[in-house]
Amino acid sequence: MIIGQRATRPTHLDELLSPELRSRLDRLDVLSRKVFAGKLPGERRSKKRGHSVEFDDYRHYIAGDDLRHIDWNVFARLDKFFIKLFRQDEDLSVVIVLDCSGSMDAGSPSKLVFAHRLALAIGYVGLVKQNRVSVARFDQSGRVEQLRPIRGRPAMARLTHFVLGSLAAPAGGAGEASFGQSIRQVAAGQGGRGVVVVLSDFLFRDGWAKGLNYLAHAGGGYDVTCVQILSPEELDPSRAVERGLVGDLRLTDVETGRASEVTLTRGLLESYRKRLGVLRESFERDCKARQMRPVLAPSDTDLNRMMLGELRRRGMLG
Repeated sequence: MIIGQRATRPTHLDELLSPELRSRLDRLDVLSRKVFAGKLPGERRSKKRGHSVEFDDYRHYIAGDDLRHIDWNVFARLDKFFIKLFRQDEDLSVVIVLDCSGSMDAGSPSKLVFAHRLALAIGYVGLVKQNRVSVARFDQSGRVEQLRPIRGRPAMARLTHFVLGSLAAPAGGAGEASFGQSIRQVAAGQGGRGVVVVLSDFLFRDGWAKGLNYLAHAGGGYDVTCVQILSPEELDPSRAVERGLVGDLRLTDVETGRASEVTLTRGLLESYRKRLGVLRESFERDCKARQMRPVLAPSDTDLNRMMLGELRRRGMLG
């Protein structure tokens, strides 16, 4: 990762999510490629049938059916009993996972701030549509903090409090806990069903495979979107050169404190670009092999464009 100056961190809801954007997000919903059994009525259109107010189809009456759902107009015409079927709306479990390790507190604009803005935006959409929303944050210390499931627009205050508190806390933490260990804790605290959105740079020393495997095989199977957040300088290191990062340098790993002496040359930058390309291809391939959505999100991406454009195009929002 390439470090920029530590960004001033937002302290209020409107700094993370403007009123104008919130009004646009009211039109969206979190989508799932899988069908899950919801616990409470919500605004998500389910493939299951129930007894809500929206008519869907008919079927023949079976002894024991609720007589209130017999269509007497059809009986008058056909002299047969038919039951009205209605489309059932269900709530969806939405789990947002925030990587708050040291590498996220780098880059300009801050990857950490962008991740928290995106978490709040996705959580807002879930709450407005009466779905259950929970958030988990982890760092390399191995500690996982979770906001237990909340529901409904009034719960936005609790979501905002958790996200702002997470953003105010120091990123990193002592230790070198793996991504897999952290995700295992997160998965253990959930029901094994629902939509999971992981917000991270996925720059883990031990890789991402174990963590993705835990999500792929947990419970009834999550519908997972992995948003890889990288800074503009990480994607194109020539930007760092333009800012004066050239010549002989001593680079210090923000997570381990280990230092390396390097000479920044054109050849080294080209080698970096190739290795980043291989890393990105490997990440996308590993996500798709587990039926997960990989999404690249540069930290300077406009949040309107990410929510109303990219995530809708990828089928996570609709």
